[in-house]
Amino acid sequence: MREAERLVAWRYLRPTRGEGFISVIAAFALVGIALGVGTLIVVLAVMNGFRTELLGRVLGVNGHATVVAGPEGIADDAAMVERLRAIDGVLDAMAYVEGQVMASAGEIASGAIVRGVRAEDLARREIFADNIVAGSLQRLDEPDSILVGTRMAQRMGLGVGSRLSLISPQGAATAFGTVPRIKSFRIAGLFEVGMYEYDNNFVYVGLPDAQAYFQLGDRVTAVEVMVDRPEQIQRWREPIAAAAQGQGRVVDWQQLNMHFFNALEVERNVMFLILTLIIIVAAFNIITGITMLVKTKGRDIAILRSMGATQGAVLRIFFLAGASIGIVGTALGFALGIAFALNIDTIRLFLEGLTGAELWSAEIRFLSRLPAEVRVDDVLRIVGMGLGLSFLATLYPAWRAARVDPVEALRYE
Repeated sequence: MREAERLVAWRYLRPTRGEGFISVIAAFALVGIALGVGTLIVVLAVMNGFRTELLGRVLGVNGHATVVAGPEGIADDAAMVERLRAIDGVLDAMAYVEGQVMASAGEIASGAIVRGVRAEDLARREIFADNIVAGSLQRLDEPDSILVGTRMAQRMGLGVGSRLSLISPQGAATAFGTVPRIKSFRIAGLFEVGMYEYDNNFVYVGLPDAQAYFQLGDRVTAVEVMVDRPEQIQRWREPIAAAAQGQGRVVDWQQLNMHFFNALEVERNVMFLILTLIIIVAAFNIITGITMLVKTKGRDIAILRSMGATQGAVLRIFFLAGASIGIVGTALGFALGIAFALNIDTIRLFLEGLTGAELWSAEIRFLSRLPAEVRVDDVLRIVGMGLGLSFLATLYPAWRAARVDPVEALRYE
């Protein structure tokens, strides 16, 4: 009997003469569900990837927590680094000097952030060690050597061996006023961490050169700390503050970036709600299509009931007809969404080559590539929602079909 119900349900979904409009509505519902499911998978994958990539680069370049000193700096940074590394759960600590300058090469000048670090400390950061595209990171310890990002190098026409002048407004006071400090450095290497802000604005200098340039003596301006569980950074605030011994205040990555990542999460949830409307509209098409099918199949329902079909059998027939639309549409959307999300950057490059237009601007979107991260829980939630809405949309017209009175349906036939 169940096999016969499936055959009848499938027969009702096939287009027939005089009922083509119903098949068109069913096709629109199927396409709508497929587009809704596929689009949701792609959008959530891109937003997940964007957040993960951005967080990984932010935490890769900057420490999970930082002891920031005032103008007086940190005098004995080696001792503080040792105390910080001794804290349980701390992976690494790195002292550095930071300051804002004007970078100039040829006729091009722009603002930049200078960080003075030891080459051995920077080499322990995988995001730098694995992304030196030209030159050598180890040459940073050579006098008057610097590392610059590829974006800055391209914009200013620089390469390995080129000279870059750094101009600091905190110069020496003279009888004619304050004279900015100007020093020329040789580029020892180019890095590309994949985040536009860093590749375009950061300059890394050897720690002794930075201390001399900013007139700090043997002091540093901050010490970064890396921990094994950055999402629980609050656990380490007190131990880090104790190790700092009052030489600076502790600032963690959540304080600096949480508003931005919260905004991304809100945008993700809003996009989920907006795109869910596509599936809801498609579900209404299922209701319309199956309701019209029930109206046109009144005589068939009456005959089935007269032949002994129960109300439950009629309900299952029309439920299967409507549910089939949702199942096929969700399956198509799942396949298209996964395929698109896993190859989205390749598709972007293809479309850019085909149209000649830039579809992903690193200057606006921070990252150099279009990321995507497909999460199993998101996919299961989307597929479950697509199937659930499809089944719910089918229940009412199927219930109406089961309640058709065979006598009334055949009275005027």
